Amino acid sequence: MTTATITSKGQITIPVGVRNDLGVDSGDRVEFVQIAPGRYEFVAATHDVTELKGLFAHSGKAVSIEAMNAAIARRGASAR
Repeated sequence: MTTATITSKGQITIPVGVRNDLGVDSGDRVEFVQIAPGRYEFVAATHDVTELKGLFAHSGKAVSIEAMNAAIARRGASAR
């Protein structure tokens, strides 16, 4: 089991083996995802947004800014 110590500033040093396994380096971002009360998963957040391209099917139908604003207004009104 790998352990780390929290400093007085709330910081930890991620052990080199864990950094290597996650493929993270200095300056990379990580996320703490709650998976249960009092239990978190530590994951690398190193994916670029461009990796999402092609993940969803293209509807082929363009939506205007006006239509988007109308949908937002309808949703906002129903939330009140």
